[in-house]
Amino acid sequence: MQETTTRQTTKKLTAAQVRSPLEPGKYHDGSGTGLFLLVKPNGSRFWVQRITIRGKRSELGLGSPPLVSLALAREQATENKRTARAGGDPLRDKREAQAVLTFAEAARKVHELHRPTWRNPKHAAQFISTLETYAFPRMGNMKVGEVTAADVLAVLSPIWNVKRETARRVKQRIGTVLEWAVAQGWRQDNPADAIAQALPKDRQAKDHRKALPSAKVAECLAAVKASGAGLSTKLAFELLVLTASRSGEVRLARWGQINWTAEGGPVWHRPASMMKAKVPHSVPLSKQAVAVLKAAQALGNPEDAEALIFPGTVKGKPLSDATLLKLVREQGYDIDIHGFRTSFRTWTQERTNFPREVAEAALAHTVQNKAEAAYARSDLIEKRRALGEAWVGYLMQEGGKVVRIG
Repeated sequence: MQETTTRQTTKKLTAAQVRSPLEPGKYHDGSGTGLFLLVKPNGSRFWVQRITIRGKRSELGLGSPPLVSLALAREQATENKRTARAGGDPLRDKREAQAVLTFAEAARKVHELHRPTWRNPKHAAQFISTLETYAFPRMGNMKVGEVTAADVLAVLSPIWNVKRETARRVKQRIGTVLEWAVAQGWRQDNPADAIAQALPKDRQAKDHRKALPSAKVAECLAAVKASGAGLSTKLAFELLVLTASRSGEVRLARWGQINWTAEGGPVWHRPASMMKAKVPHSVPLSKQAVAVLKAAQALGNPEDAEALIFPGTVKGKPLSDATLLKLVREQGYDIDIHGFRTSFRTWTQERTNFPREVAEAALAHTVQNKAEAAYARSDLIEKRRALGEAWVGYLMQEGGKVVRIG
């Protein structure tokens, strides 16, 4: 056949020759790599490499002129030959590279995977729409494994100072897509995590942690309970809300810290090492908090004092710092985990008659006034136990009706 006619066998091709009109056939480069230019009867041209891979002769397509120059085709052919001689398989490598999705394809895949877990359809729609608006124009057509920190920075920089909250969400969503790509084995890192220092800092005072109105906390608790999250995560979140604790205090809690037989009722003794103020803190446990801990006994070994009450997915490791935040965000609540302490504190201030010092002690806040601190030596544990039961009672009331404490 005319198109398989060999036109050259020894001399190297020149760039000018590749650009010139050629008869159909095979034009060998003569570079010793098996590279040749295939010219079809219709005039189309393709770079092809004839190569032996693990004892089997194969032909690899290397693209078409002028998109792939002669120099680039030679470079790729040389690299393929080197790989094959070392025992590798450049044909397999090419197929795997072609299987890698673009960032836009990966984003849509991640969106479909997560959509059933989002209770709020608006949140699900915003996930993909913000990426379509801000990320796709820059890197939507890039292979997801080729996205760099510079690409992510280029997406965020134009909106970081003018749409800060939107930019943060876009950054988080880009990170979710790239984290999925890491799990697929298509890349080794997540560049969305590497640009924090490159983005401008807030010039305004730091915003307060986003919190729910106290009347909405019970609704959020119910949404989390009904979610498909793991039992350890859901129970940890419930205890955090019931005790107005910080995330780390709950995630690092161990069975040896629970005193089931304390006078007045069970108490959670938290060591100084896990407290923000580095001062030991005891938490009187409400009946509902005790029920949560009883349920958590099925997660591990409650007889082991050093065992985590709420173990993570990796044996011996606690839940990650982002786990609880991800849990509430996936239910459609754009708030911070720390904000539940704010919800509790606002409730005590606006809807109860409990003294300020009791609420502050419940939150493990230190007394700033030195003279006041010298006299404030009581941990107010029984008054705090009453406060904790009142908080649970409030959450359990349908519609979050006001609780007044006499």
